[in-house]
Amino acid sequence: MSSTVSLPANRRGLLFVVLGAVLLLVIGGGLWYARTQMSSKEATGHTANDGSEVGVMLDLADKAYNEKRLVSPVGSNVYEFYFSVLQLDPNDAIAQKRLHEAFKPACDVVESTINGGDLDEAQRELSLLRQYDPHNYKLALLGSVLDAQRVIERRKHEAEAARIQAQQTNGN
Repeated sequence: MSSTVSLPANRRGLLFVVLGAVLLLVIGGGLWYARTQMSSKEATGHTANDGSEVGVMLDLADKAYNEKRLVSPVGSNVYEFYFSVLQLDPNDAIAQKRLHEAFKPACDVVESTINGGDLDEAQRELSLLRQYDPHNYKLALLGSVLDAQRVIERRKHEAEAARIQAQQTNGN
């Protein structure tokens, strides 16, 4: 008789243990999910146009990136917008990642500007990139190319001035 009474009690005890384990798994899973959601929000920080100042700047930077305005025009380019984001939130992972992604294409833009002969604009663009990575070898090379172009330009101006002066001397 005692064996028939203890058998349902064992089943009830086993049922409580199983239900308790399932309940712990559900609670643990919920807490794990909530924690991963919070950490992913912390990792990304703000999002474009989330209503915050950072969000607005991220949105402007994303538009500039899509329109290939990496380092120009002044005041409306990727680097200036992301630098503004980093002034508001120095740890913003999105801004840091996008600045890194835009670096090589931005160097190519600076090189094109130098080759196009707009040396003052190239100097401004180069200075902007140096704010991001002041010790980068690519920027050092671009700076050397810019300096060489300035020397070539100065020599052209000197030669033109000498030619004009010679014409004036011969004409008088």
